[in-house]
Amino acid sequence: QVQFVESGGGTVQPGGSLRLSCEASGISISVFAMAWYRQAPGKQREFVARVGAVAKHYADFVKDRFTISRDNDKNAIFLEMNSLDPEDSAVYYCNTETNPHPWGQGTRVTVSS
Repeated sequence: QVQFVESGGGTVQPGGSLRLSCEASGISISVFAMAWYRQAPGKQREFVARVGAVAKHYADFVKDRFTISRDNDKNAIFLEMNSLDPEDSAVYYCNTETNPHPWGQGTRVTVSS
């Protein structure tokens, strides 16, 4: 059974930073391109960033503030988020980039003063 467990969210002030983690089980992420997504209240889930074997791509709104990385030995991916803005408040999820597996619970990020 494939499972993703996201962690690292919390409440930070505007301009703050967080590091999100996603641990996978039931699959070996080494053979997949992996991605982070987010869903804000009342909005659809949207793409944030993806990481392949080497290449990384980001949504336009990231604007060099976030860095995605992966550790295949730990079967995990990460999202380093800096210069956070209230618009970044959402529940963040990870999954394979294509043919997504069941979604995890996500980790909530709240950016507020």
